[in-house]
Amino acid sequence: MTTPNRKLCVAPMMDWTDRHCRYFLRLISPDAFLFTEMVTPRAILFGDKEKLLGFSTEEHPIAVQLGGSDPSELAQAARICEDFGYDEINLNVGCPSDRVKSGMFGACMMAKPQLVGECIAAMAEAVDIPVTVKCRIGIDDQDSEEDFSRFIEQVAAAGCNVFYVHARKAWLKGLSPKQNRTVPPLDHDRVHRLKKSRPDLEIITNGGIDSVDGARQHLKKTDGIMLGRAAYHNPWILADLQQLCFPEKNIQQNREDVLKKMLPYARDYLLRQPLAQASKEIKNKKGDKHKHRLHSITQHIMGLYAGQSGARAFRRYLSEEATRPNAPVEVLERIYYDILARELPH
Repeated sequence: MTTPNRKLCVAPMMDWTDRHCRYFLRLISPDAFLFTEMVTPRAILFGDKEKLLGFSTEEHPIAVQLGGSDPSELAQAARICEDFGYDEINLNVGCPSDRVKSGMFGACMMAKPQLVGECIAAMAEAVDIPVTVKCRIGIDDQDSEEDFSRFIEQVAAAGCNVFYVHARKAWLKGLSPKQNRTVPPLDHDRVHRLKKSRPDLEIITNGGIDSVDGARQHLKKTDGIMLGRAAYHNPWILADLQQLCFPEKNIQQNREDVLKKMLPYARDYLLRQPLAQASKEIKNKKGDKHKHRLHSITQHIMGLYAGQSGARAFRRYLSEEATRPNAPVEVLERIYYDILARELPH
């Protein structure tokens, strides 16, 4: 069993870190540790396993994140995930959404460290790959340093030695999931102190990391960093962080190189879709009906030119052209050659 390098990680993000997004991010950073969206054990046990868990071999190293609280179901699902070839199983103990809370998993499980430990132990017994936890620094009124330390101690005693810690508490009463990503103040110092007090554990800090300088400071005090929205909205930051975390690799490429590498991937994806899938009408978030298979890929590359001259034109072009019914891969090819002709940013 190869131990994943967790120095640079991209967080699991619902509706964002699907296989297309991960393939794109992998082109930017060959060594970042990528995560799936959260998947529930029952979805895996009774749903379309290939649709839920399938991924490209190029995406390695990659972890699958599970959201659940039944040790037996989690163990069965973990075994299936291992068979699919994932490098790690991660348990979600940090999501604050009402839907997740009603299912008795996510951040509310921080109030039940013994149950979390039972879940970890069951999965660790079922698989040979690492089983880890992603959590917050506290929830509601259980947010003292003592509460946090007690949670870590009990879960670590059950066999977990890797923790991805979002350095905010979660308010399960009164704040929306969106507000929980920004309203509770960041306390990375608490995460740093955890690492200092438990040098035997691998601690990765998450939350509000959006610059190379910030990442550099956290890497001095923890074992790794995990980026979420910053990596999605401005994915080229991963190129800079790749250089920071893995300087010996000396990756030399620009945004156009990445865009060019997306062309065969998009073409292959469109060719592989069954005819029935091609004609299927899919509702977007506004309720409009489209047959935009290409958009399922291009929606994730909108931020490639973030901060560059012409970034708005890049986003507008993809928003208008790639969402058309049965949009062809030539849409992506056209914008690539326009960029080379300096008609759009580079």
